[in-house]
Order: sequence, then structure tokens, then C-alpha cells
Amino acid sequence: MVITSNISNNIIYQELSIQVSLSGLSFCILQKDTNTISFLKHVCFQKKQNPIELLDSLKHVFNTEEPLKSSFNAIYVTHVNELSTLVPKPFFNEDHLADYLKFNSKILKSDFITFDEIVTNDTVNIYVPYVNINNFIYDLFGSFTFKHFSTILIENILVIEKNSEETKVYANIDTDHFEIIIVKKGKLLIYNTFEYNTKEDFLYYLLFTTEQLQLNPETFQLVFLGDIDKNNELYTIAYQYVRNISFGNRYDSYNYHEKPKTNYSDFTLIKSF
Repeated sequence: MVITSNISNNIIYQELSIQVSLSGLSFCILQKDTNTISFLKHVCFQKKQNPIELLDSLKHVFNTEEPLKSSFNAIYVTHVNELSTLVPKPFFNEDHLADYLKFNSKILKSDFITFDEIVTNDTVNIYVPYVNINNFIYDLFGSFTFKHFSTILIENILVIEKNSEETKVYANIDTDHFEIIIVKKGKLLIYNTFEYNTKEDFLYYLLFTTEQLQLNPETFQLVFLGDIDKNNELYTIAYQYVRNISFGNRYDSYNYHEKPKTNYSDFTLIKSF
């Protein structure tokens, strides 16, 4: 979704991607003329914040990080939370956003609900953004684009898998939650997000979800994205039960002043451009 303003900024050849969640903030600056990621920063909170605290943290970063005081000719804000649901476009009615969302998310009457269209599989992603964050960005920069992070995740995985004949189980790992995206022959079978506290929590959700779709851990391919490597305890426990495990790839062609941890980390942050 795009928010527009009559405010005119000095247009320069750089774009800013911001990812916001109650667990942390991420920032990425792309220099368009040189196709270079010039700035990449993560702020991890010691404990999960509420939306008011989140806004205070965001303001602090903008006040203290010099690269963020620049002008940008495009701003992308990605909202990370569990308050989203997918609806096939033929069944979508914009007048009933809350009705769709209330079945699998705890929402309030005062919540602002919006949606993204996922063209690659003809669905609509209905979600609750952090409105106070959007208002702050609007006041600071004027026009900008915002999406739910699952929109970016699903869109790009479907593009990667569009010609595949295999079944892939993608697990996008964050510090306290992960997303499962299962694709068969280029088609989305399921998307879900889970909070976890232990590696056993992670394994349970992974195996339970795949079992519901009658997928055999001896044959399906598990692909990790996000904050994980072979030394991570989630990888170790998954390797005991799933035969085929690999790591994904952003497939970007950017130059980097400072490279991300891996070529599969910061997936939604960088893919939002």
C-alpha cells in the first residue's frame, strides 16, 4: 500500500528500507546509481516492546544515525507481526477486512486494517500495520510504501520456485518467531508464523505443519532463510529429523559496503526494494 503526500523532497538516487517489529528494527539504504547497499543496521531489543516503545526506539535511531538523516527518493516500510491472513482474491471483499482477520488473529475494534495484493498467486494479504510508525514516517519523509513482511516473503519465494517441480518447505528464522512457507510445483500450499522459545518448540511446529500436509521428512526439502547457520541449534535439531536441508538465497545483484551475514539473511528487508 502507498501513502502519498504533497510534500516535495529533494530527489536523490537512494532509497531506504525499514523493517519494524516489536522485537527489533532494521534499516537498509540502497544507492540506486551504483546499485550499492551502503548502509545496513539492526537494532535488537532485549525484550519485546509495545507499539509506543517501538516508536520511541525508531525516533532514537533516526536521531542518532547520520545516514538516516539524508533525503530519499523512495521509502519502504515493512511491518513484521502475526496479525495477517491470506484470502483468495475471488473471495475478497474490502468491506469485510475485520471479518477475515478475526478468525486467526486477536484484533481490537480500534485497529486499522489494510491489505496487500499478492499478484503471483492471486491472493490478498489482510493485516494490521503499526499505524503510529506509518504516521511518523509520513511526517518525516512524506510519501512512502508499506507492506506486511509476509507479502514480500511469499511473493519472492513464489518467484524463486515458479519453475520448480519439487516440494519445498521454507523456514524463515528470527530470534523469537519463524515463518513456514510450503510450495509445491511453484504453488503456495501454506503460510503460517509461530513464536518459539526453545528448539523443541521450533521442531514441533515444523513437523506438525508438514505432517498435516502428509509430507515425508525423508523426501521434502527444508530451506532455511533468515538468522540461522549450521551452528544454530535449530539447524542441529532439524537435521536429526529432516533428510534434505539447505539454505536459501536472495539472488540479488547488489554491491555491498558491508555484506549481510549470509546470502539468505535480511531477505525481506533487502527484497523490499
